[in-house]
Amino acid sequence: MNRIVMQVLAVCLVGCVLAGCAATRSMVSVPGYQNRAVTRTEGGLEVSTAVLSPAESAMLYGVPLANKKIQPVWIEVQNREDRSYFLLSPGLDPNFFPASEAAEAFAGATSRDQQIELDRRFRALAFHNPVRPGETVAGFVLTNLNEGAKLVQVDLVARQRARTFSIFVAVPGFEADYKRSQAFKRAADPQEATENYTDDANFRAALEALPCCATNEDGSKSGDPLNLVIVGGLDDAFPALVRRGWSLTEQKWSGAIQQMVSAALSGEPYVNAPVSDLYLFGHAQDLALQKARGDIHQRNHLRLWLSSMRYHDKPVWVGQISRDIGIRLTLHSSTFTTHKIDPDVDEARTALTEDMTYSQNLVKIGLVTGVGAAQEGAPRKNLTTDPYYTDGYRVVLVFDRTPTSLSEIKVFPWVTPYKVMHVTPGAGP
Repeated sequence: MNRIVMQVLAVCLVGCVLAGCAATRSMVSVPGYQNRAVTRTEGGLEVSTAVLSPAESAMLYGVPLANKKIQPVWIEVQNREDRSYFLLSPGLDPNFFPASEAAEAFAGATSRDQQIELDRRFRALAFHNPVRPGETVAGFVLTNLNEGAKLVQVDLVARQRARTFSIFVAVPGFEADYKRSQAFKRAADPQEATENYTDDANFRAALEALPCCATNEDGSKSGDPLNLVIVGGLDDAFPALVRRGWSLTEQKWSGAIQQMVSAALSGEPYVNAPVSDLYLFGHAQDLALQKARGDIHQRNHLRLWLSSMRYHDKPVWVGQISRDIGIRLTLHSSTFTTHKIDPDVDEARTALTEDMTYSQNLVKIGLVTGVGAAQEGAPRKNLTTDPYYTDGYRVVLVFDRTPTSLSEIKVFPWVTPYKVMHVTPGAGP
C-alpha cells in the first residue's frame, strides 16, 4: 500500500466527524481516481496523474473545494533512478494553493478544533518532496478549477537532470463533445489508420486531395473551409492547445444551452460553450475546441475530424478554424441565432499558427492547397450564409512531446506566403 493510500485512510478516520460521513464512504473514492489515472514513463521515472471531480474532492477533503474554485490533482512518482527528484508545483499551476492556504479558506465555517484537524488533513494529502531513489511518492497539488480538460505538467528536477511530463487529462463529470466519437481512444489505436506517411511529398498529396469544405449532415451543401491539419495526439498536440488556453466544448444538452443563454444575457464568457455540428467523413466533428474572449459572442474556435492517415505514426486530424465576432438572427439554425464569423478566415488560421509557436510542442509547420481561393470581392458562404474569403491554403501543424524552442521550429518547403508565415521560425525540410 503506497504512502498516499495510508495517508488517506488515516485522515479519513480522523476527519469523519468533520466531514459528517462514515469512514468507509470516504475510502471508496480512493481507488476511483487511481483507476482512471493516466501514466507516462521516461527514463527511470513513472508518473501517474488524475484530476478529481468536485464530488470526489469534497468526499476526500471533507469540504467543498470546488466552491472555492480549487481542484486537487493527484500525482504519483515512481523513481527508479540514482538521484532524488523534486516536483515543482508551479508547473501544474503558477497560482497553485498551498495546503495551509486552502484549509484556511474554510476557517469561517469551522470551530478552532475542526480547523486544526482540517489543516492536518490538507497537509497529509499534499505531495511531499523529495522522491528518493527507489521510492514511490504520491499526493495532491491544489490547483485552480478547470472544467472539461486539464493540462497536468509535471516538472521533476534533480541534480544535473530534469524530466517534464505534459499530460492531457479529462475532468470527470464534463460531457465533452469528443465523447460521442471516442476520438481520443481511436487516435491512440494504431489500427485505426489505413496509411502511415513517412514521405513528405506523398503526405502533401494526400492532404491536398481532401475535400475543400465541411458540409451539412447529408453532404448536399458545403460549409466552412477545411483550412487546418493537426498532427499529434494526447501527448503533444492537445497538451499544446490546452497550454495556450484552448478549452474543450460541451455537448449540446439542456444545461449547456441554459448556460449559453445566461452567458449571452449577462455578457460573460462561457469557455466550454457548444458549437454547431459540421460534417466530414460522413459524421460530425470528433471534437471541438475554443479560445474565449471577454463574452460568449467572441471566440476563436476549431473543429477536428480524426482522419484515416498517420504521419510518422502520429494521428492526423483535419479541421476547420474561424473566429466568431458576434451574434445574428438566422433561419438556418434551429435556435434562429448563430455566431457571425470574421470573413477573413485566414486570420484565424494564422492566429492559431502563431499561438502554437509559443506552446513548446510545435515542431513543424507548412501549407498545402486544397481549400480553393475565394477573393474578398467575391466571397463564398458557409451553411449559415456568412461570407468568407481565403487564399485557399490549409495550414499543417506537427507536434511532438519534446519541448521545442521558437528557433527550432521547422517549415515544410511547400508554400510559404508572407501573410501566413511571417513568424518564420527556423527553416528546414
